[in-house]
Amino acid sequence: QVQLVEGGGGLVQAGGSLRLSCAASGRTGGSKPMGWFRQAPGKEREFVAAISWNGGSTYYADSVKGRFTIARENDKNTVYLQMNSLKPEDTAVYYCAVRQSRVVVTTTRYDYWGQGTQVTVSS
Repeated sequence: QVQLVEGGGGLVQAGGSLRLSCAASGRTGGSKPMGWFRQAPGKEREFVAAISWNGGSTYYADSVKGRFTIARENDKNTVYLQMNSLKPEDTAVYYCAVRQSRVVVTTTRYDYWGQGTQVTVSS
């Protein structure tokens, strides 16, 4: 089993920044692809960003390109999501997830999920 714990969410004004973190523990089996997703009320969970097992490749949803940056520190089993120029439409619960396969995907086909952290952007 793998446990994921997110942190860093909160309330911020439009144009502000937040940095989310996600720490993995348990049987991680080494570094694996990780992703960030979000779910707003009444909407489906959507892909935000993903990073390969070694951090060499990153992927972003069009809606966050140029504003969000995903990064990882494998020695700490932690992945981050730096969110800049936040907009009210970024308001959602943000989840991190990890895949057991080394293939990065931008769908919700991840094996383990965190409990989520709320991000609220006021206008």
